[in-house]
Amino acid sequence: MLEDELQLAKIVTETLQSRGFAVTHLNNGRLGLQAVYKTDFDICVVDVMMPFMDGFTFVKELRKVNPTIPVLFLTARSQDKDVVEGYSTGGNDYLKKPFSLEELILRINELLRRNNHQTEKAAPVSIGTFYFYPQRQELTNNEVIIKLSHKESELLYLLAQHKNQLLDRKATLLKLWGDDNSFNVRTMDVFITKLRKHLQADLSIQIINVRGLGYKLIA
Repeated sequence: MLEDELQLAKIVTETLQSRGFAVTHLNNGRLGLQAVYKTDFDICVVDVMMPFMDGFTFVKELRKVNPTIPVLFLTARSQDKDVVEGYSTGGNDYLKKPFSLEELILRINELLRRNNHQTEKAAPVSIGTFYFYPQRQELTNNEVIIKLSHKESELLYLLAQHKNQLLDRKATLLKLWGDDNSFNVRTMDVFITKLRKHLQADLSIQIINVRGLGYKLIA
């Protein structure tokens, strides 16, 4: 866990340890990078505003060496642009302060469960002229390689699973974001737009918005 508020870090660490988690606490992103180079962690819980290296920069660097470890941002920065940036840098979830410790534990367990499932998805998925590698979080088209964020990869995997079928909006929001509120709806729309841009080299591929219901990947 990366958190520079020592009292909060102490409370979270003791609570997680009481639930059977082994916790390493560090107070800035530089120390966090040094730790992930040496140790295989199961999940990173990361504050955004920290000295020496902020959480967004830490995760960008982390993704260069470990594209699959789950990252939960834990921060008071709650504007729409901050949340979108958190997901875009490679975060998997975003919990706003103040928060419930029980909710934190639920989110951690869900990310660990998803990541265990993700490791099973090694085979490439064909999407038009593209091949999608969920575990590597990559799209390839001939010799072009497109690196995806974790959230982009999760969303594209669901679309590919339902190729040429309707992907229900509410079910997707609950599965990937844990809530179908209006903010998460807008956030998912942002990632749909990103995926359309990634796939635009093949004109036969479309991601259609079925108004009020969801999306359909045509390929």
